[in-house]
Amino acid sequence: MKKVLALSLCAVLLLSGCGSAGSTGEKSTKKEEKKLVLSTYGLSEDISEEEVYKPFEDQFGCKIVTETGSTNERYTKLSADANSTIDVIELSQAMTAKGIEEGLFESLDLSKIENIKDLIGAANIMAEKGQGIAYTINSIGIMYDPEAVGFEINSFDDLWKAELSGSIAIPDITTTFGPAMVYMAGEHAGVDVTKDNGKAAFSALEELKPNLVKTYAKSSDLINMFTSGEIKAAIVGDFAVPIITEANPDLSYVTPEHTYANFNTISITKNCENKELAYAYINYRLSKELQEKTTKVLNEAPTNNQIKVSEEDAKNMTYGAVAENAKVLDYSFVNPILSDWIDQWNRIINS
Repeated sequence: MKKVLALSLCAVLLLSGCGSAGSTGEKSTKKEEKKLVLSTYGLSEDISEEEVYKPFEDQFGCKIVTETGSTNERYTKLSADANSTIDVIELSQAMTAKGIEEGLFESLDLSKIENIKDLIGAANIMAEKGQGIAYTINSIGIMYDPEAVGFEINSFDDLWKAELSGSIAIPDITTTFGPAMVYMAGEHAGVDVTKDNGKAAFSALEELKPNLVKTYAKSSDLINMFTSGEIKAAIVGDFAVPIITEANPDLSYVTPEHTYANFNTISITKNCENKELAYAYINYRLSKELQEKTTKVLNEAPTNNQIKVSEEDAKNMTYGAVAENAKVLDYSFVNPILSDWIDQWNRIINS
């Protein structure tokens, strides 16, 4: 009996010893390991882990913990949780502006982001205005069937031509590029939307309506529309061009000289526990070395003006002169009146 008790006591002491050692080890590890919680898109996670996150972790001796999902899902989660552990978040330009309005993000000290000096013009303007740090860009252009249209399309103004009656599709107002449609119409009317809150733009959209077949929410819907002959032309984001032309290689795509851009941006949250590491991540995301890589492996158009993209790779990408000349929507103006724009759009376009 004594032998059993002695063995039992020994076992307890061994287990206790292991537990203590483990606890001590864990505490030591936690003190040494830095962590950055990143909220990001769930696309190409394996590639991002290997090509983007791991090199940063190795360089800064830290661990990047990702929380993924759509822009709306992640933004809603952040805004609803006062105790959120998210340090850095990657969002669309519109959602970033909304977060700034709601006080969710830090006001950035641009002097701490060395690579900001190499941002393309439009992205640099956004950064200086405190509208987020843009790490990739996309834009809209016009895709059309040259044979069906019968003439060459070069500008957004061409969409108002009578020859295109009943043959055009455009993004719905609630999509990423919806507000850009209002800006485009305002420019066609010759009136800046910020001067009259879009009044002239909606008059121009009413003039465009006879040429519209429908609005769309998903770029992939355009494949069937073109294939069936339902439409001859459409305004589309450049990121969707490859999949549409793969289905219908006879289509042409043109980016007007002054197109409208959408940026994906990075922001530091108010709750960020390691701001130094967060600034380092932003600077890293803008670096020439990384953007050269992400341009190829993630098909992200670079915002670093030092990146050289081949003609073939840049064919359907917002790059070079297109990126430099792209117009940037002011979402600090758009977001407060967007609900009114949606109401007008539904009355005029979707009725």
